[in-house]
Amino acid sequence: MKILVTGAKGFVGRNLVENLKNVRDGKNRTRPDLTIDEIYEYDIDTDPDLLQDYCRNADFVFHLAGVNRPKDPKEYMDGNFGFSSVLLNTLKECKNTAPVMLSSSIQASLTGRFAGSEYGKSKLAGEELFFKYGEETGAKVLVYRFPNLFGKWCRPNYNSAVATFCNNIANGLPIQVNDPSTELELVYIDDLVEEMLDALENKEHYMTDVLLNASEETSDYGDGKRYCCVPVYHRATLGEIVNLLHTFEEVPKTLIVPEIPDGSFAKKLYSTYLSYLPKEKMIFDIPTHEDDRGSFTEIYKSLNCGQISINVSKPGVIKGQHWHNSKWEIFIVVSGRALIQERKLGIDPETGKEYPVINFEVSGDKLQAVQMLPGYTHNIINLSDTENLVTVMWANEIFDGNKPETYREIVE
Repeated sequence: MKILVTGAKGFVGRNLVENLKNVRDGKNRTRPDLTIDEIYEYDIDTDPDLLQDYCRNADFVFHLAGVNRPKDPKEYMDGNFGFSSVLLNTLKECKNTAPVMLSSSIQASLTGRFAGSEYGKSKLAGEELFFKYGEETGAKVLVYRFPNLFGKWCRPNYNSAVATFCNNIANGLPIQVNDPSTELELVYIDDLVEEMLDALENKEHYMTDVLLNASEETSDYGDGKRYCCVPVYHRATLGEIVNLLHTFEEVPKTLIVPEIPDGSFAKKLYSTYLSYLPKEKMIFDIPTHEDDRGSFTEIYKSLNCGQISINVSKPGVIKGQHWHNSKWEIFIVVSGRALIQERKLGIDPETGKEYPVINFEVSGDKLQAVQMLPGYTHNIINLSDTENLVTVMWANEIFDGNKPETYREIVE
């Protein structure tokens, strides 16, 4: 399959092209039935003479080119309608009836807050042009009315509030929110790209196929049988977005990772935010607690999933010698040799003596996870006389200095 992408250097185009390359080059194995031979990238600086060849050979056309912020509003129609005419006329001249996809906007509804939008008028004109083209040629036409888009590589201070907020907060710049209660309907770029790949496989989604959370704004998409859509989308207020971003900003200081469930808006926003970090914020110091036994460093914490730490023990040092009521831990030695010991508290009723010590000798040569059980006192001993012992430790809860839930007890 040969694919033409107009607006290939834009936000959507760039993400789409890179993912098409992944499929073409066999790096994306989730689309075994999709074969891509060539990708024709067309943008404002492309030699116009190439459009004829691209339109002659393309098996599918993604028309993403458009104008968002012209100096003169009249340029909307030239950019969003004019080039669409050129593209479709060229396809006609080449007698190519390959499927064509149009990137439009919910502003094309010209209803509610979009009434009178010059941008919306130009998008609507482009839509009608495409629908008419489909009727005249029999070509499959897919028109998507996108809401607010966000994700990596989106240009800040242009046409995306999310991109602007991410960029400014990541770079320590001020932001302005006039009404925190303003709600946005948002589509994440990776979800959009997945829909574009679905479209290539003739699996596109229409509004009638997708149950929206929206009610009063569903009409922004127009006739559900006519317009395609990305089936995964989110709703969030400007206030919620900014609050989340400030939480992300604090992670290097608190080491507490916020809740980011799979598929959630928070997870996608966090990925977006990280893509705007400047070089100096891509690296940060982590506080380390050191003494004559070695060091202990808390790496990352989660309110629901505990914390990960790095423990360094000097040669011959014994650490631990304590137990917990409810907390449990996992120790993984990644460098050096260690003896990990555990003993259940209390007296074994069968022997009338203390429970026996359980020994685990482990090393960084073979990674193994040893579980520290509730109600068992435990320790970790560096068996080397010359080398430090490095252990990755996970605990099911964040350490609370006011309630350590840690009780001194020698293992043996």
